[in-house]
Amino acid sequence: MRIAVDDLAGAEIAAFLEDHVRELRSITPPESKHALDLDGLRRPGVTFWVVRDDAGVIVGCGAITRLDDRHAELKSMRTAPARQRSGIASLLLGHIVGEARAMGYRRLSLETGSDEFFRPARRLYEKFGFEHCAPFAGYGPDPLSVFMTRLL
Repeated sequence: MRIAVDDLAGAEIAAFLEDHVRELRSITPPESKHALDLDGLRRPGVTFWVVRDDAGVIVGCGAITRLDDRHAELKSMRTAPARQRSGIASLLLGHIVGEARAMGYRRLSLETGSDEFFRPARRLYEKFGFEHCAPFAGYGPDPLSVFMTRLL
């Protein structure tokens, strides 16, 4: 496995992210969908990583977006459906936490879904020390969202 910053210019990552957004839209109503599309991930202040397997195929991705000098938000965590529960998400999340710390962030927060579909993601975040918190960075209360944070 190889994790690297990606410039979001390739067709393969565009298709991978399109599948991600389409899947989330099928589960979450529009007013509760907070996933960034390709244009949102290309904004300044976003760092995006891709995980490729030994054959060079994209098997995962994740990003952080700068909220302020000390706080970033985890965004767009996804593992290819055929590779879920194979350790890719843990490998990537560990990498992103380390990179966020190295960038000088002192807190990393996230929003994820409250639906059963998102239970594995919530367990992963808890395993990495994320705790439930109040909405942050302009999010409002939403029964379909779970907010989590951790100090770095």
